Amino acid sequence: MAPGEIVTCRVDLAMMHDSGGPRRVKPMLEKLGAKVWDPEKIVVITDHYLPADDEESRNIIRIAREWVKEAGVQKFYDGVGICHVVLPEKGHLRPGLFAVGGDSHSPTGGAFGAYMFGIGATEMLGVLVTGEIWLTVPHTILVEWSGKLGRGVVAKDLILFLCTRLGMNGGKYQAVQYAGDAVAALSMQERMTLCNMAAELGAQTGLVAPDATTRAYLDAAGATGVEVERWQGDAGAPVLEHHRLDAAALAPQVSAPHSPANAAPAQEFARTAIDVAYIGACTGAKLDDLRMAASVLKGRKTAPNVSLLLAPASLKDQETAREEGTLGILLDAGAKLLPNACGVCAGYGGFRFGENAVVISSTARNSRGRMGAASSQVYLGSPYTVAASAVAGRICDPREFLA
Repeated sequence: MAPGEIVTCRVDLAMMHDSGGPRRVKPMLEKLGAKVWDPEKIVVITDHYLPADDEESRNIIRIAREWVKEAGVQKFYDGVGICHVVLPEKGHLRPGLFAVGGDSHSPTGGAFGAYMFGIGATEMLGVLVTGEIWLTVPHTILVEWSGKLGRGVVAKDLILFLCTRLGMNGGKYQAVQYAGDAVAALSMQERMTLCNMAAELGAQTGLVAPDATTRAYLDAAGATGVEVERWQGDAGAPVLEHHRLDAAALAPQVSAPHSPANAAPAQEFARTAIDVAYIGACTGAKLDDLRMAASVLKGRKTAPNVSLLLAPASLKDQETAREEGTLGILLDAGAKLLPNACGVCAGYGGFRFGENAVVISSTARNSRGRMGAASSQVYLGSPYTVAASAVAGRICDPREFLA
């Protein structure tokens, strides 16, 4: 195959959630009189309309629960966390898979060396019926981060910087491959953040070559015996672009409203007082993220004028955080615990941001009105930065609070 060539690909895994999944594809399947091609290759996860505390939400969740039974889908995870985190937790992602997801942040799968990207409900219908999808073979855009990340600088800072440096269309709907010493040193959950937000770069997917870190995660998730060595980039392979960046020179980043591409060093926003600090979403509330926040908040309290909202990305990560004491540190600091769901990030639930609220958030996006009132001002940062800002009562560089 060559870049630009149009090919038809067999799908190894198709993931859907309650918002864009069964409630959309069920009536179309019924209209066609069609059945799914292979229930064993379908994963359904409820995460958007939870908690189901109104009639619309209850109906959407009910449709998902009924449809998986009708379709014979056994891989159904109901109310245990956000799809992009639960999918790898359950051992369903592995190197070499060709996968699609009914959500724009499906490139998360690329952290495991899978080729995974987001599609809409109509394309998902085609996959469910045929097990195939067409694809224009992408070019590779190589982003190489050399050096070692400094104190308080993490994957979220890397990607916010890239969104600003390359722009929201910098990925050109191609495959962005992250490489270099700084990327190789990242944990799997940090790599997930990096690949997840390839969507904000306008890429089709983000990729990290699998290695021993990948194997260790897969083994712990029950996906043992997976071949890792085979799935590497060829030495000297041609790329559309090659960006060489110094990780050691990067400071903690904050993106101003209303785009991830408005990033600058956090200290440039030091005079911005906040009302809300939100630790949530698939890019900002995994176990690694909770630990980051706890390292700042341990022994401290949130500022009196700040509401700290905490929505762990999965029930598993929440319970691990509880067992090890991380969750207790966050709650002792004043955090209000919210459900393991997309919640505010996707604009659902009862904790949307109010009129004129100034927020620092660990989410992937900060579009105007996405997470509440159109007048709200949402800044983006890492869990370190969100936690530090909650203590300071203003946006601040987290290094002020890290020994």
